[in-house]
Amino acid sequence: MKTLSKLLVAGLVLAGGMAFAEGEAADPTVKARQELMKTIGMNTKTLGDMAGGKAAFDAAAAEAAKAAIIAASSEIAPKFEPQATDPATEAKPEIWTNWDDFVSKGAALKTAAEALDATSLDTVKAGMAGVGGACKACHTAYRL
Repeated sequence: MKTLSKLLVAGLVLAGGMAFAEGEAADPTVKARQELMKTIGMNTKTLGDMAGGKAAFDAAAAEAAKAAIIAASSEIAPKFEPQATDPATEAKPEIWTNWDDFVSKGAALKTAAEALDATSLDTVKAGMAGVGGACKACHTAYRL
C-alpha cells in the first residue's frame, strides 16, 4: 500500500507540474480552463506533498486544498462546455464527442475530493488514491 501511495503521489506531483508547463492560450475560454486545471493541480500537489512526506502535514492547509478542489471540480463541465480550441490546449476533441463520460469523470473528482478526510496525514494519504484515480481517469481519456 505504501508503494502504491508513493507512486500515486509522484504521478500527481508530476501531473501538477505539467499543468504549469502548458503554453499560454490566446482564447479566453481555453485560458479559463487552464486556470481551472492549474487550481486543481496546485491543490492536489499540496495534498500530495503532504501525503508523500515532502511537506509537513497541516490540517488547515489540507482542508483548504480539499475545498479548492471541490469548488474547482464543480466548474469543470461549465468551463469545458464551449467547444473552444487553441494551439496551447491539451484538451482532446473527444471531450465533446463523449460529453456525458467527460462530465461524469469531473463529477468523480468532486466526489473523491468530498470523501477525502483532511483531518490527519493518514486520512489524506488514504483519500489521495481516489483523487488521483479520478484525475488519471480523465487525463488518460481527455488530455493530450
